[in-house]
Amino acid sequence: MRNSIFNLQSSFFNQRILRLALPSVVTNITVPLLGLVDTTVVGHMGRAEYIAAVAIGTTIFNMTYWLFGFLRMGTTGVVSQARGAGDEAGIRMGLTRSLMFGLFISLFLLLLQTPLLRFALWLMQPSAEVAHFAAQYFRVCIWGAPAMLASYALTGWFIGMQNTRTPMWMSILQNIINILCTCLFVFGFGMGVQGVALGTIVGLYVGCMYGAHKVRREHYGIRKKCVEVVSFERRKNAVSSVFSVSSVYIYIFLRTLCLVAVTVYFTTAGSRMGTLTLDANSLLMQFFIIYSYFTDGLANAAEALSGEYVGRQDKAGLQLVIRQLFLWGFGLALVFTALYALAGPWFLSLLTNQQQVIAFALSYLPWLVAVPLVALAAFIWDGVYIGMTLTSRMFLSMLVSAIVFYALWFALGSRYGNHALWFAFMAYLGTRSLMQTVLFIYGRPFCRS
Repeated sequence: MRNSIFNLQSSFFNQRILRLALPSVVTNITVPLLGLVDTTVVGHMGRAEYIAAVAIGTTIFNMTYWLFGFLRMGTTGVVSQARGAGDEAGIRMGLTRSLMFGLFISLFLLLLQTPLLRFALWLMQPSAEVAHFAAQYFRVCIWGAPAMLASYALTGWFIGMQNTRTPMWMSILQNIINILCTCLFVFGFGMGVQGVALGTIVGLYVGCMYGAHKVRREHYGIRKKCVEVVSFERRKNAVSSVFSVSSVYIYIFLRTLCLVAVTVYFTTAGSRMGTLTLDANSLLMQFFIIYSYFTDGLANAAEALSGEYVGRQDKAGLQLVIRQLFLWGFGLALVFTALYALAGPWFLSLLTNQQQVIAFALSYLPWLVAVPLVALAAFIWDGVYIGMTLTSRMFLSMLVSAIVFYALWFALGSRYGNHALWFAFMAYLGTRSLMQTVLFIYGRPFCRS
């Protein structure tokens, strides 16, 4: 009888996970298309410098936007908990706060675009020709900042409300427009890397406008989403968590600083080893990006569901949903390990026709084959911790992992070169997975931070 009840509960949670995760997976499959389309287009423009320039330009924006990822992650955690507790005011406030922060930050970025570009190019130290093309890409793409940051807030709110379909359609629309406009501007109008950037921001604004339209309609249906009758104490706790959200944002920001420090230095170290290494690493990182966005589909489900069960103070439900998430994640990791081992060379040839770059990248492909199993736990725990707003623990694990990355690179880099760089990156992912597991097992899961 107990086994039957457990199986029914597992089936119930699997259905909820899939209902939330599948649209998120579709969304996250389309997200890398922004980088993949840019990389593929410039990979067929006849010059390796174009690949390096777009890689640097994309890294600058990843670095910049990732710093403000709390607009999405913080919104999801707070809104999902408010939804679980039936707190309508908290649901509305979560979105309003993030949109206001996003507008302020985007204006700040536009005003300081020149110092930001100079600092990024100084940090990465590309060749003069690559820097010239990267600056062209940046000068156009920076005007997409308001749309990108507003989309973060909108997406976080939808996920917290357990609506992953609208972000899916936002992303699909954005990427269709991006593909069409990029091909038109580059191959039709001959605009080069500026055309690549312009196609990207046109897609961003179209997707953001669609999301704003949908959230306006959904805003008036919030009461229908919160049908559970909850106690006064739960409502008070939910409101309290909303007003203490600043600490959640701060720890996510600090955690993201560590993440950006690792990611940017990875590109910087490759750039200092030459254009060929930079090109190969930028192509190989597409493998990691694709896997991460698939796994983030499960992480988004974890954010919405774990936040709901924290709002309800349902520990048993939380534990069961975490168990099911890891079962799904392990299966996904096995699929990607096999896929990268068997189809890695074909995928590289799809990204570029530069045979020298492909041949160089193939010698580092085994590192990417190991990525799915090494990184699995880190991605799942990120979703759980965001939903539970245990963001100080996320920051601690990321800080230690970043220290491990730099320590290994500086110890081994001069001797083993790019292999040492990939080894340090793998150790960074593995440390994140291990630390977050230990912190959850031996910490106090319902103690918010």
